[in-house]
Amino acid sequence: MRIVIAFGSLFALAALEIAAPATVMAQQAAKETARTARPAVARSATPWEVQRERLNQNTVTIITGTPAGTYLAVGYDMSVVMDDGDNLRVLAVTGKGSVQNVKDILHLRGVDMGIVQSDVMSHFKASGEYGQNFDQRLLYIAKLYNEEMHLVVNSKIKDIKELAGQKVSFAEVGSGTQFSSRLIFGGLGVKVDEVNFGLNDALLKVKTGEIAGLVWIGGRPSPALAKLTKDPDLKLLPVPYTAALEDSSYLPATLSGQDYPALLGETEKIDTVAVGAVLAVYNWAKDSDRYRRVAKFTDTLFARFPELQKTPRHPKWKEVNLAAKLKGWNRFAPAQTWLDSQASQTATAAATEASVVRKQAAQAAPGDKTEQERLFQQFLEWKRQQPVAR
Repeated sequence: MRIVIAFGSLFALAALEIAAPATVMAQQAAKETARTARPAVARSATPWEVQRERLNQNTVTIITGTPAGTYLAVGYDMSVVMDDGDNLRVLAVTGKGSVQNVKDILHLRGVDMGIVQSDVMSHFKASGEYGQNFDQRLLYIAKLYNEEMHLVVNSKIKDIKELAGQKVSFAEVGSGTQFSSRLIFGGLGVKVDEVNFGLNDALLKVKTGEIAGLVWIGGRPSPALAKLTKDPDLKLLPVPYTAALEDSSYLPATLSGQDYPALLGETEKIDTVAVGAVLAVYNWAKDSDRYRRVAKFTDTLFARFPELQKTPRHPKWKEVNLAAKLKGWNRFAPAQTWLDSQASQTATAAATEASVVRKQAAQAAPGDKTEQERLFQQFLEWKRQQPVAR
């Protein structure tokens, strides 16, 4: 047995001695190949990969509202006027309304900004649902326009107080209409039996008497209400602007028969209340790609704003003042930078113009300071009377 083991060991050692030179030679050959081989070439992106990157690089998404309201129409206007191919794409997507839009802006992947009602800021700050720094998370690019409250009732109803205890639709759950209607009716001291339906369903239920009325908050004219045909069972009811609403985010407003010929007389006007619509944005980190894209969108929006005020864009654009400030809100930094720059340019231009006019007045009345001042003031008065460029 020992002999067998000895021979086995001997054969193993002999095999190792034979294999060793071959292994060393293989290792050296591998090193030489690695030294002389060309470096691997990185795979070029395919054409569709290049296109995908280009499309995503400058695209922003705005969450708006339902087809029955104004948010979607305004969002569509922005996409038409501002869309510049691969340089900037604006996607306006439907949403459920103000309150849900806030949640989507804060949490939904792919949503950069959205249109909400101005009263959501005070509500969420007071509730603490999103923390005490909510006004640092949700910013505004611009206040847009005012949204009027439309209270459509069965024609038998003569006063808003008659709705107490009756079924009234406050639109869909999570909508801005639902949110504001609760606050407004609460402020007016009218406790109704809230139900929640979309606008078209609610209109049908008011006509059949299943519910007493419906509330729809949106910029006038609301497309769905403006296209109604005359119906003796439907009418718009006034909403009083009382002292209880004065300290809130609401404003007095009116609706007319010109806006809604099927619901009001041709020359009739009624009082209602309104709340501001706001283009809101998440407070993206300044070094993020999302911040860069929204900043680019903001510059384009402000630069092309005059185009949005022309036909056939929604008439609500004519109410917009981009420089308007919102109490309780913080403005998105690039928006404020753009406004400050424009104000500085305007002030410089005005000072230059004033200097030129004073020189012209001095040439027209040399040596007569009183006449020079009169001519200068005359120019200023003429300037004030000129129409504001849109």
